[in-house]
Amino acid sequence: MADPKGFLTTGREVATSRPVAERVKDWNEVYVPGSLLPIVSKQAGRCMDCGIPFCHNGCPLGNLIPEWNDYAYREDWNAAIERLHATNNFPEFTGRLCPAPCESACVLGINQPPVTIKNVEVSIIDKAWETGDVTPQPPERLSGKTVAVIGSGPSGLAAAQQLTRAGHTVVVYERADRIGGLLRYGIPEFKMEKSHINRRVEQMRAEGTKFRTGVEIGRDLDAAKLRRRYDAVVIAAGATVSRDLPVPGRELNGVHYAMEYLPLSNKVQEGDLTNSPITAKDKHVVVIGGGDTGADCVGTAHRQGALSVTQLEIMPRPGDERAEHQPWPTFPMLYKVTSAHEEGGERLYSVSTTHFEGDEDGNVQSLHLVEVEFKDGKIVSLEGTERVIPAGLVTLAMGFTGTDRSNGLVEQLGLELDARGNVARDADFATNVPGVYVAGDAGRGQSLIVWAIAEGRSAARAVDGHLSGASDLPAPIRPTDRALVV
Repeated sequence: MADPKGFLTTGREVATSRPVAERVKDWNEVYVPGSLLPIVSKQAGRCMDCGIPFCHNGCPLGNLIPEWNDYAYREDWNAAIERLHATNNFPEFTGRLCPAPCESACVLGINQPPVTIKNVEVSIIDKAWETGDVTPQPPERLSGKTVAVIGSGPSGLAAAQQLTRAGHTVVVYERADRIGGLLRYGIPEFKMEKSHINRRVEQMRAEGTKFRTGVEIGRDLDAAKLRRRYDAVVIAAGATVSRDLPVPGRELNGVHYAMEYLPLSNKVQEGDLTNSPITAKDKHVVVIGGGDTGADCVGTAHRQGALSVTQLEIMPRPGDERAEHQPWPTFPMLYKVTSAHEEGGERLYSVSTTHFEGDEDGNVQSLHLVEVEFKDGKIVSLEGTERVIPAGLVTLAMGFTGTDRSNGLVEQLGLELDARGNVARDADFATNVPGVYVAGDAGRGQSLIVWAIAEGRSAARAVDGHLSGASDLPAPIRPTDRALVV
């Protein structure tokens, strides 16, 4: 146990954010660099090393949280990163982007603010990079087996790294021009600077993983031919089909999917573009969708110089405290103020868009909405609540509906889909096609980054077992697992 009295004597502190007026002028991460290390050891000391650490179950990766909290408290950073990496390939990603279901399951959180697990995690990995404790781990010998991984998001990268370290020759195929999937082009720079992806990719290259960018399987390379070329294939292509909003005026200029809007600002930061072709500058921006992707649109619009930003959510406003039907240690739906929301804008709940209006040139000018409520499981509009808000740019951030079928990947391999449009798989992540496996959102549906990494690791174990007859790789989860996340 770290500090036996830490949870009694030390209050919860989190990373310090840069002032809003400063950070909206750039695209750097919102937190003050180095602000965590002076406080993180004491924060780790709040961990009670519970007899039954529910944080393990709250985390799909099964992170050994009490162990690395103890090491962080003692400032034994080398031991801390060893325990952290034992279950998580990319803690610098999860430490910045995960909503931390582990903290919702923290026993201390029953009647006090929980341990700042996420902040401790990112401090450990950042310190490890700083001190050179993150090094390539190439396999001692090669198996002679080959594996293709389709998709380079967190699930694909985790599967690729695990399989490479098991001795297989792994090639990752990515249709974009850079590695990272939605980590690269869906997450704004202010939430995670892309240097974190770049140095992980270099580590993986040094271990032996090969990368092929600009290759879309099914369109640029026939999926059936790819299957014949490799001993096994892992599909980690994500659930990239955005949910649409089929209302009058949807076709107007200025109404875009979030995943049309966000990647362009990232390309500006990469130096590919001088300015984004879709910009919020001097426009009234409306973001439809109240989740994390919507918040990313909000923060991006602030930095592009929007006149106003309004975020719409069809569901009621979540509560500030746990609802009775979401008891500890489940992951509750709570009202959350992200860094983007701290920067301004308005949030409207229990509203639904009825239609858009445009000018004579076909550009969106306004959005019509109505207040709604749920009755007998149905959404009902409230008469007399209609109103109009200005909208020069609208982003649709309402989630994703399944894996992309437009490129021929599903048909060329002959893959079966489940009722939700995801690639069907069994308890070992295997599809109906022998030697083809699926991990992450492509099989699970839209989910969290921590689930993606856990699925990539677990699928890698299944593939390794298929190729080698047995596997020593860890398997955090099975496809049916839900842990404590609702």
